[in-house]
Amino acid sequence: MMSETPLKENKMGTMPINKLIISMSLPPLTSMFFQFSYNFVDSAFVAQLGEDALTAVSLSFPITTMMLACSIWVGVGAQVLISRHLGNQNQQAANDIASAGLLFSALLGVLLNILALLAIGPYFRHFTDDETLYELCMTYMGVCAFMQVPNMVHIQIQKIIQATGNMLAPMWFQIAGVVFNFIFDPLLIFGIGPFPAMGITGAAVATVGGYTLSMILAFFVLFGTEQKVKVRRVFFSLKLNLQIMKAGLPSFIMNALGAVMVLFTNQFLILCSTTAIAFFGAYFKIQQLIVMTVNGLIQGCLPIMSYNYGARKFDRLREAFRKGTFIATFLMTISSVALFLVPEPILSLFAASDELNAIGIPAMKIMAFGFAFNALSTMMATCLQAMNRIQDSLWINLMRQLLVLLPAM
Repeated sequence: MMSETPLKENKMGTMPINKLIISMSLPPLTSMFFQFSYNFVDSAFVAQLGEDALTAVSLSFPITTMMLACSIWVGVGAQVLISRHLGNQNQQAANDIASAGLLFSALLGVLLNILALLAIGPYFRHFTDDETLYELCMTYMGVCAFMQVPNMVHIQIQKIIQATGNMLAPMWFQIAGVVFNFIFDPLLIFGIGPFPAMGITGAAVATVGGYTLSMILAFFVLFGTEQKVKVRRVFFSLKLNLQIMKAGLPSFIMNALGAVMVLFTNQFLILCSTTAIAFFGAYFKIQQLIVMTVNGLIQGCLPIMSYNYGARKFDRLREAFRKGTFIATFLMTISSVALFLVPEPILSLFAASDELNAIGIPAMKIMAFGFAFNALSTMMATCLQAMNRIQDSLWINLMRQLLVLLPAM
């Protein structure tokens, strides 16, 4: 039912597009940078323990990426629908999506936590018979699996708030979690000061602690400050949850395919050496840090395009797409040049051995060329998602990360 009281026009329907993209995209860009720095920071510190420890984190990456993809799936699905309902001036529908999505994210987080704990044993055994490496993998993921509930809930709240045009508050509770992880990683891994030396377990504990802090702060922002959507009560609605999952499916596919790609790549690389896996794990964390940071800019454009599609302001939708694509391509090109010119200093962050450098330096130079094209394809898929053309959006993501890549590999 439409709200009886007309809503005040949201800035997403009135502000000049250039200014709007900057105000809407800088906070999620910063937020995504910090979100994907978790694994990057973990790997950089864990690498100091030895190549086996780095390989363990690298083998864990498809699992943690898939868990994060599920969090983004439900979060972005709610974001798209809330923005569209606000564009349609339907406040009650926006409130209902926020309320149902919050409970759904928590329940799904519990389920995924349990599934991860059940799956990690057979998964790691498939890749290695080395008992030392296997124990490192099990130790790390046995703790990291518990990141899923706080990860799921805080991303859901982040996307609910971002859907209203408020991009700043979610950035801060994201940053708080990463700062916690950055501080406690070396303290718990190496046993600095009063803290015990926990090795790879310490990295996992710091990661879970960072996500938990972000979730606590996210609850405070959602319920303790004035927001443009109201969560009066949480409830379960199969109908609304299915709508959320449908709207967020392209974002899930885009992120989940990254995990699938790493999984299949590791299948090939294990035939070469564990050093090859260690390199690819380090590289992929660098790639994700760059790609998903720029994707933060694209996700800032998503509610703009979704809102204006709902408000039938198609000129503003097209302008947001064009200008967002230009900025994203520019940022990706800069990253591509940097990876091509200075691969060795970047790999040195992971305590790279001579063997790892011999594999990694030429490989990074080759893979750097693909970055600039990533921005255009991702923005196209995101625009189609905002326009409710879910199938077309899915095909773009499938072509980019699965249907062409794996047969060629």
